[in-house]
Amino acid sequence: MRSIICISAALAICAGSTTAVARHATPASMSIKHNSWTYTYKGTRSRESVDNDGNYITQSSRGKHLDHGTAVMKGDKVCFTSAMDAKRDGCWTAKDLKVGQSAMTTSDKGEKLKVTRIKYAPLNMPK
Repeated sequence: MRSIICISAALAICAGSTTAVARHATPASMSIKHNSWTYTYKGTRSRESVDNDGNYITQSSRGKHLDHGTAVMKGDKVCFTSAMDAKRDGCWTAKDLKVGQSAMTTSDKGEKLKVTRIKYAPLNMPK
């Protein structure tokens, strides 16, 4: 799931001019904050959002909480730190995307994922 989140974060980076996706020369001004994206990882369709403070939440398309933590830009990558599972920590390539655009992103572990930027939709922690 962490990988999914990382990918999502990457997508987020491309969203609103940031979301993780096969990143080529990513502008230093790129931000992952206030962005959302969707992707399918290991058969689970997911939605991920990063708020203005750099906190992310990942949910399945059915609303199940999958992960949460923090996301930051490091060069041309978005890096996730999970509050749930350290195995999910990692960085993904990023590329500027507009809402509705898709791109491929690659993790620092070599995993590849197609992400699609969507209109920002804040997600809530489960109660």
